Amino acid sequence: MSAPRTMPWPLVALFTAGYLAPYLLPTTVGRLDTGLPLTTTQAGAIGSALLLSSAAAGFALASRVERAGARSLARLGLALAFLGYGGAALSDAVPAVVVGALLGGFGSGTVTAVASSGIAAQRDPHRATTFGLLGVSALAGALYLTIPHLGPGHGLPFAAIALTALAVWPFTGRLTGAAAPARRPAGPGARLPHLRAGLLLAAAMPCWSLAQNALWGVSGRIGLGQAHLTEVTVGAVFAVALGAGLVGVVGAGALGPRLGRAVPIGVGTALIAGCVALSASADGLTAFAAGEISWNLLYPVVLSYVIGLAASLDPRGRWAVLVGSAASLGTAAGPLTGSVLAAGAGFPVMGRVLAAGLLAIAVPMTLVALRAGRLPLPVVEIRVETPAPAARGAYDTAAAYPNS
Repeated sequence: MSAPRTMPWPLVALFTAGYLAPYLLPTTVGRLDTGLPLTTTQAGAIGSALLLSSAAAGFALASRVERAGARSLARLGLALAFLGYGGAALSDAVPAVVVGALLGGFGSGTVTAVASSGIAAQRDPHRATTFGLLGVSALAGALYLTIPHLGPGHGLPFAAIALTALAVWPFTGRLTGAAAPARRPAGPGARLPHLRAGLLLAAAMPCWSLAQNALWGVSGRIGLGQAHLTEVTVGAVFAVALGAGLVGVVGAGALGPRLGRAVPIGVGTALIAGCVALSASADGLTAFAAGEISWNLLYPVVLSYVIGLAASLDPRGRWAVLVGSAASLGTAAGPLTGSVLAAGAGFPVMGRVLAAGLLAIAVPMTLVALRAGRLPLPVVEIRVETPAPAARGAYDTAAAYPNS
């Protein structure tokens, strides 16, 4: 008789705390140039530096979580996140904010590395990943709906991330049991398995993430400028997108292994490409809302399968950490890429370029998923009784307040 599956809630909490900074990045960056003597480009550079610091932590710790100890590393990461983001929230000096963002970013990356490694060791990593995405989506969505009403300034997003790190700290006391190696082979010095597939997936993820984040960074400007919508209307679109994102997160868990990995990743990425092109070319409410809402519905479905695919390549979690860190590189470069393309060619052309890139990158990702199809595919069973009214669309919601 198989052992009952329990949800590793400490890992889900760490996943939420680690991913919250990237989810809140647009509003964090958007507020930097309002209360500080920074240009829009300089504010974006700070955001990119934060994500690069987070990615650096992931790359550095990918194979060291087991050796250093999950509890110790998680507490170190949470402490760095609290001190870094908290310091950035309390300071009005640009150098202090930069240092705080870098320190906090490294803390977020450390926490994410611990969470990813632990989740990959579970008997059902896709199910745990889905709950993690649900947690960070709900929290980020609630913050996006709340922060604009609390006043201006760069401190509020940083403070929210810092307080989340503090709130998650008690979960580390149960981390050892939660991160028990349910399916992790012995031998901490074992080589990375499935090297070709892992490298191909890790190489594809920066492009996949960059293409989508490039549009997310300018979605608000598309709605306000090109689609000629009011800020209230754009905010309403993104609020609906939050609900669609929640449906996507829950749907990913409910769908589970029924379609394998290749179909959700390949077809899902192709559909996202169409949403990107539609949003970027929108000149009215209907097209803009259709593109943004559909996009937020599909994104968490594909993302959960990508993370689950990476976890299946190495039960010790190293590929999951490396692939997640590679995605952070694309996230960091996305907003700058979108701004440059939009300024040089306009939003519609930018959307077509990004969509073409997503279609191209869907091919190697699908090949990896097909190759990994011979690996055991976890059976996913997710129960959500009272879902929070928010979801993965957090990135886009920030764009509704591009100058706040």
